[in-house]
Amino acid sequence: MNRSAPRSIDAYLKQLRGELAGADPALMQDALYDAEEYLRAEIAAHPGKSEADVLELISSTYGAPDEVAAAYRETEVKVAAALKTPRPAAGGGALRRFFAVYSDPRAYASLFYLFLALALGIFHFVFAVVGVSLSLGFAVLIIGVPFFLAFIGLTRVIALADGRLLEAISGERMPRRPRHPGTGQSFWARIGEMLRDARTWTTLAYFILALPLGIAYFTLAVTGLAVGLALTFAPLFEIARRLGWLHVTGGLTVDYNPAWLGSVFFLPVAILLGIVITTGLMHLARAIGRMHARFAKHMLVMGT
Repeated sequence: MNRSAPRSIDAYLKQLRGELAGADPALMQDALYDAEEYLRAEIAAHPGKSEADVLELISSTYGAPDEVAAAYRETEVKVAAALKTPRPAAGGGALRRFFAVYSDPRAYASLFYLFLALALGIFHFVFAVVGVSLSLGFAVLIIGVPFFLAFIGLTRVIALADGRLLEAISGERMPRRPRHPGTGQSFWARIGEMLRDARTWTTLAYFILALPLGIAYFTLAVTGLAVGLALTFAPLFEIARRLGWLHVTGGLTVDYNPAWLGSVFFLPVAILLGIVITTGLMHLARAIGRMHARFAKHMLVMGT
């Protein structure tokens, strides 16, 4: 080992955190969770040995902190390269790059997320508000503290699931492991740690902000897609009606206000405008997906 061998789990994790300094916070959270889980399992499997002796044994199997950090960094580079979405071929001009968004799966995933964001926002907002309200209400009862612990624990599980969803949509690296709860702490010590942990409050803030963000995302997606598709296909319907390809029954008529919207001269412009709006929405959805994933990472992941 390059530095003094750690004599405790806390010392090992501190060295590992130092070796991972500058790495992605999500990667750091995963590495620390895996290390702590493994170390505590090994110590529990050797009850007759001291913590220092077990750690000395582990250094030759699991690896020293610097070796573990190097392995995680190397693996992360390989995984990121394998999952990276191929860039469109260079050349072709701005027009080709503009329409290349239709070949990007993450653009469609991000657009789908804009529609889904409203339902997710309602769920997160209601969960956070009801959970905090009940925690405060139960605080004077014997069930208050266990309820608060369960509420915060469930909040972290939901936040982890949110991160995995956003990683699939945007490609932003998110944690694949939760924060390790640790062992050996007293009941009240765990309460104090949760209250002092900034991520407890930033996660709740993120859940509350999910509703207004979800409303904005959903409104943007519905309005943009409706306007874009209406401009793209409504002129085609009008052309077919004028050519007699469509037979309107029941006295139904199509009126345009102002009247020039239904003119032959405006129809090609409407189609072009609709295609531009729809394609622009795809670009905007992809950008929003990336920005929201980074915002979520800042609010949910420790070390950011």
